[in-house]
Amino acid sequence: MEKPEIVSAEEWQQARDELLKVEKEATRAQDALAARRRRLPMVRFDGGYAFDTPSGTKTLLDLFEGQGQLVVYQFMDLGPDRYCPGCTWFTNNIPEAGPSLLAGRGATWVNVSNMPLAQIEAYKAKMGWTVPFVSSRGTSFAEDCGAGGGFMLSVFLRDGEDVYRTYNTTSRGVDRLVFANSILDLTPYGRQEDWEDSPPGWPQHPTYG
Repeated sequence: MEKPEIVSAEEWQQARDELLKVEKEATRAQDALAARRRRLPMVRFDGGYAFDTPSGTKTLLDLFEGQGQLVVYQFMDLGPDRYCPGCTWFTNNIPEAGPSLLAGRGATWVNVSNMPLAQIEAYKAKMGWTVPFVSSRGTSFAEDCGAGGGFMLSVFLRDGEDVYRTYNTTSRGVDRLVFANSILDLTPYGRQEDWEDSPPGWPQHPTYG
């Protein structure tokens, strides 16, 4: 296995300082993007979808649990006894305290899937997940969000009984939220996935290999 080049402390600090300049530029760009997100308009969204939950049927409005904002991760439905490895990896990376930390800032988190609730509950128990997870099976929620049969993260805002959609993202937009990926991106070998731009000899394998 190849390793990074060994240099003097002075050479390392110079290289680190040069990278820091680029990192600060990226941070400022991300701050500017976040500012634009906060200025996005919103669109009215039906709050009456019926979700199957462990405590009975709930509407989209109910999923807010009295908060003003709702963040939904749509977990793919691949059929009986099949589970998306990417959605599983993402959900594994949701910290146990995450939903309560969001609640402290007025936002509720929930995973939603077209899988039947019984399948969701069995998988939750197997994986040891505590994250809120409900079923949208039999509704057009996934299609109306634009996720279709895929995965997506959507953000909603409510004004009284009215629900609005404010943001959505998928693919790499969801990937950047994953804790382990963010930490691995700081390490010498990165995520060790074959799509990454790494030096020759670095360990790499297929993303879900």
